[in-house]
Amino acid sequence: MADLRDLGLSEYEASAYRALLRTGPATAKELSEESGVPMGRVYDVLGSIESQHLVRSQAASRPKKYVAVEPETALDRLLEDRKRELREKGDQYEAVVDELEADLQTPSEPEEGFWTAALGPADSLDLLLERIDTADDSIRLLAGFESTSFDVADTTSRIVDHLEDALERGVDVSVLISQDLSSNIPDEVNERYVAVLAEHPGYEVRIGPVVEGNVTIVDDAEVCLEVTNPVEPDESFAMIDLHDTTFAADVYEVFAETWTDAATLD
Repeated sequence: MADLRDLGLSEYEASAYRALLRTGPATAKELSEESGVPMGRVYDVLGSIESQHLVRSQAASRPKKYVAVEPETALDRLLEDRKRELREKGDQYEAVVDELEADLQTPSEPEEGFWTAALGPADSLDLLLERIDTADDSIRLLAGFESTSFDVADTTSRIVDHLEDALERGVDVSVLISQDLSSNIPDEVNERYVAVLAEHPGYEVRIGPVVEGNVTIVDDAEVCLEVTNPVEPDESFAMIDLHDTTFAADVYEVFAETWTDAATLD
């Protein structure tokens, strides 16, 4: 059950505000008796909720009386205060990240033949996006089929965002897709690519006569291979990321041959 404490009030502050809603205008002593807030604490509590604009005071009366602000107004003020605190906290975290990015060292390149894998669609996509973010020179994507394991719109949006960041870093992005896949891509997906990427000079899409599987080559040094489910071939099972320049060169050679014969997508 929701409570005023969920919006940042202490137990005493919540009790005092609720009591004022019941009593109407009341002195500190009356409020202490009604709310259960100790007399030794009630003035601090009233001062706190007054500073949050949840109560108003009648300073001219002796003794001083307090009245609660209407709940709708009070809740709106509490909500705005919490939103502001979250924004400020978000800014603080972003500043910490900026400082740490400058402080933490880039990890050493893994040895030749080093590989990692992610199982399941969500982790597979996260691994692919992570590797896209490490690209310094080039990203080459071969897309032969659409996996039913992914939500196309969401996946497209996330990939486009990361490719856009790569392009802004000066990375060249080449995308080679199969004829079948190009015919089945939803209009909203095409529109997303066109709106964000199409006009960038470092981005190009071509349609290949035969493109098997989904493969990404990063900086011509590592390869991300999507592994399909052997039981359900149109579903993604895993993503393997292999750091091996020799293997990457072999994959790139196949990519380059198909790229030459492919038609530019208008």
